[in-house]
Amino acid sequence: MESGKESFFFKAMTKLLAVEGYRMDQGIIEKNVHGKVPSSFDREANGCCVIMKCMKKGLFITFEGPDGSGKTTVSTAVVERLQKEGYQVRYTREPGGSKIAEEIRDVILDPKNTEMDPRCEALLYAAARRQHLVEKVLPALEEGITIVSDRFVDSSLAYQGYGRKIGIDEVYSINMFAIEGKLPDKTIYLDIDAKTGLDRINANRASLDRLDQESEDFHNLVHAGYEAVVEKYKDRMVIVDASKSVDEVINECYSIMKGLLDD
Repeated sequence: MESGKESFFFKAMTKLLAVEGYRMDQGIIEKNVHGKVPSSFDREANGCCVIMKCMKKGLFITFEGPDGSGKTTVSTAVVERLQKEGYQVRYTREPGGSKIAEEIRDVILDPKNTEMDPRCEALLYAAARRQHLVEKVLPALEEGITIVSDRFVDSSLAYQGYGRKIGIDEVYSINMFAIEGKLPDKTIYLDIDAKTGLDRINANRASLDRLDQESEDFHNLVHAGYEAVVEKYKDRMVIVDASKSVDEVINECYSIMKGLLDD
């Protein structure tokens, strides 16, 4: 190939790729999306072979909210919808998400464990979080998979920091040790008042765990804790009114997620 034609081809290809949201770096084409899987292909174009691949790390997105806000229903529905569209997105939950963390979850939420000390509870959540993070979350992010976690550190700040009255700063320090500063890239907060959330739980759940069975006063404290957390970390928070219908909330959260992934 003549150098003039070669130069013209690469200039034209670079412009075309830019329009489509790609860039070329030393012959490798990268798409500027988080986790959406472009189809790998080999194409002959004027004698040049083009290989497309995604190089971005995945995003770490968390869903937060009081009990009864619909986090699990909404986050799983959004993830399933995005997966069908070809995005590399994976759902997980806290406490749990891995074998050891799920075993700790069983201890924390067992209704029989009524004698559990608040600081013991906070430490157990942090321990489960650590195991889940290093075993499931961080490896997936390195592979370019976006993780959607049903709860993370903000839950501990609201539930143990405010609800159990340990203090947000104290619970924050425990968790910073556990996660080594790995906070979410973005948090979608499903906001609902304590009474509405508890009414939903009582109407829709066959059995209640240890925290579900706490008083409305406790859940009011949790809601106040979330308000404080949202204000403290407002740069990464997106607030969604969870009192709307479940379909409305799912659609709104889907639009937020898609915007983040396509950015």
